[in-house]
Amino acid sequence: MRENRTAGAENPVTGTETRMADTENRTTDTGNQAIGPARRRRNAGSARKNGVTGRAVAAYVIAFATVAPLLWLLLAAFRPESELYSAGWPSELTLDNVAYVLTEVPFLRYLANSAFVSVTVTAIALFLHSMAAYALARLAFRGRGVAFASVVATLLISLPVILVPLFIVVRGLGMVDSYAGLIVPGLFNAFGIFLLRQFYLGVPRELEEAAHLDGCGHWRIYWHVILPLSRPMLAALAVLFFLANWNSFLWPLAVAQDESLRVVQVGIASLQGQYASKQHYVIAAAMLAALPTVLVFLVGQRWLVASLKTTGLK
Repeated sequence: MRENRTAGAENPVTGTETRMADTENRTTDTGNQAIGPARRRRNAGSARKNGVTGRAVAAYVIAFATVAPLLWLLLAAFRPESELYSAGWPSELTLDNVAYVLTEVPFLRYLANSAFVSVTVTAIALFLHSMAAYALARLAFRGRGVAFASVVATLLISLPVILVPLFIVVRGLGMVDSYAGLIVPGLFNAFGIFLLRQFYLGVPRELEEAAHLDGCGHWRIYWHVILPLSRPMLAALAVLFFLANWNSFLWPLAVAQDESLRVVQVGIASLQGQYASKQHYVIAAAMLAALPTVLVFLVGQRWLVASLKTTGLK
């Protein structure tokens, strides 16, 4: 009996110790549960950081692979003829190649022709394309859908397909061997009309309605409302149009036989035939022809990015 009472007295102590142990275990489990999410967050953060680092390295590698040919072209233009194809750094840098191209070849004339044609086509095309796109996006007239479908359908037709009919038309208009023959056929570009139309469809109609209430007609709305809003898109298209016309080769080769009307790409092709054994002159000419395109792209890069951002807004 006394032993039973003693055991009974000892049981509360044992129960208290058991409850304390259970409390400690629950506290430990709670701590482990709290540490688990924190550790998972740290692991996720490390994984994201590693992923960003990997993408950055891949981007740098791709960028270097893209720029490497331009860097080689720039360096090769100043190499001596004897070290043109050497892999290392040249023993000396010379301006003789560039000086020969600029003085002994009418290359400045080629550059001026390309610049004049590219700037003129770009300016006129942007003005005409913006008006056509605004009409297709906002004006209601019979056959608007058919007209837009016809414009888009021309994207499926490449220049070699229509080269002969286009040349016959230009010759019939008396524009062969003239700046008009180089400029007029390049004014139409379905891509520009399509892109501007899609942009104008996203312009809020409330702006035009407010202008209507102020007494503005379609022309004033286009000039004072639509054009200022489309500056980023027009700047991006200006860069694309300039580069396309600067690098055009097939049509200028077909329509302009006069040497004074040669553009830079046709001039480089003629140099390849005349200086087949002196490729350092050809490389120097190619470097001079590439510099304006790089400068135009660098200047217009922020407008290109702005146009991409604008087209993503709804």
